[in-house]
Amino acid sequence: MAPQTEHHRTAPPDESRVRLRQHGPSCTPGRLHVLTLLAVSGRHLSIAEVREELTRTGNAIHSATAYRTLETLTAAGLVHAGHGPGPARYGITGEPHHHTACRQCGHVEGLASRHPTDAVGTIEKLTGLRPDASGSLLVHGRCADCCD
Repeated sequence: MAPQTEHHRTAPPDESRVRLRQHGPSCTPGRLHVLTLLAVSGRHLSIAEVREELTRTGNAIHSATAYRTLETLTAAGLVHAGHGPGPARYGITGEPHHHTACRQCGHVEGLASRHPTDAVGTIEKLTGLRPDASGSLLVHGRCADCCD
């Protein structure tokens, strides 16, 4: 099960700049660095992990700035938050997908698959709930690393 964001893994900063301009928030250096990091990493990262990676690449930002940046990108629909145990983890928003979250280590993984999407359709038929564009399933359990 490949992460949903796999096609974004080689996204250059120019692609992130275009996405920012298309979705409204101004293209500040911090927003550009965070969006590019999430796109290139192909993973869902916590605020602390975003800060660590940006510091490692020479683009350090303050915790409050990282939080505000991720909230702005989420509000603009460019990023989504995966909530599992521990801190929220942020990933690039793309085609509809779902998430798995490890209850032990907190790892959140995007899950692009027709089967969970079909399950959401079944939930809609059973309950009448119409998920919006950000609606997704979150499946909790233990990841392969924590099961060993």
